[in-house]
Amino acid sequence: MSTYRVAQVTTAGGAVELAEREVPRPGPRQVRIAVEACGICHSDALFVNAALPGVGFPVVPGHEIAGRIEELGEGAQDWGYQAGDRVAVGWFGGSCGHCEPCRHGDFIVCVSLKVPGWTYDGGFADQVIAPVDALARIPDALAASDAGPLACAGVTTYNGLRRSSARPGDLVAILGIGGLGHLGVQYAVAMGFETVAIARGAEKADFAKQLGAHHYVDSTSGTPVAEALQSLGGAKAVLATAGNSEAITATADGLAPRGELVVIGADVAPLGINPAQLLMTGRVVRGHPSGTAQDVEDTMAFSALHGIRPMTETVPLKDADQAYRKMLSGGARFRMVLTTG
Repeated sequence: MSTYRVAQVTTAGGAVELAEREVPRPGPRQVRIAVEACGICHSDALFVNAALPGVGFPVVPGHEIAGRIEELGEGAQDWGYQAGDRVAVGWFGGSCGHCEPCRHGDFIVCVSLKVPGWTYDGGFADQVIAPVDALARIPDALAASDAGPLACAGVTTYNGLRRSSARPGDLVAILGIGGLGHLGVQYAVAMGFETVAIARGAEKADFAKQLGAHHYVDSTSGTPVAEALQSLGGAKAVLATAGNSEAITATADGLAPRGELVVIGADVAPLGINPAQLLMTGRVVRGHPSGTAQDVEDTMAFSALHGIRPMTETVPLKDADQAYRKMLSGGARFRMVLTTG
């Protein structure tokens, strides 16, 4: 019997532990991927802690997957894939194809969205079975350890910016320069935006400039963030990557007329924004989900073209629990990535 390793969690909030399983065969319109790298995302905690409905244990987390196709199920070859192809799978792990959003082509908000680590075993493993519609081709220029994080953190920030109302030359602010924000700043600069990085502490100014930011706003300086943004002319868009509702709220009055606050950092606390802040200036506040497999391909292609890479720390699969705890502690700089080599 051929087996492979998974790093699984058997109880809510429990440790990530190695286990052996029998190698599965892909079903119709599925492929089996030999995982080479899998990023650890803060959203993995939602599954580890059973914070979302339908989580069943044991859980194998991981939705920043990069590897090579090993075996194709019936019908998967119709999508143009073959064994050996390099592919990534992100938060978008497949869609139902028949709900109303899917019928409109809006697959990322499918009412039955498949997410690795939630609706099927994720990438904290040597192997993973994934639906063929979840696959994004990895460019030759990207290492697996870079491609994995780009399938979630990368596509979320890239898509959040390119689908905003901002255009090249506009002032765009990135709130937070951590796991999401350090990519957001790089994308904003490459897209031609006048880029503002917002973070806590004057000591982060140099790092923001290294990422390419044209301006840095220290949210702890005593000057309100909104005032600092207005002194620069007002932001056409703010990409809020920090998962802190208070910090997100503080940017709202820094928007220009018809400016857009794009929220991708998750927090359960309500935003403190009132209608009067939006009405007279026509401002918009919206949440932004990740992106489809095609969006992931677009993100990776753009990243390869502009030399944009996530800042990662690679850790072998056997040390998955240690790496997961480091991510939770905020000690990661900036994406922890599990490798199987």
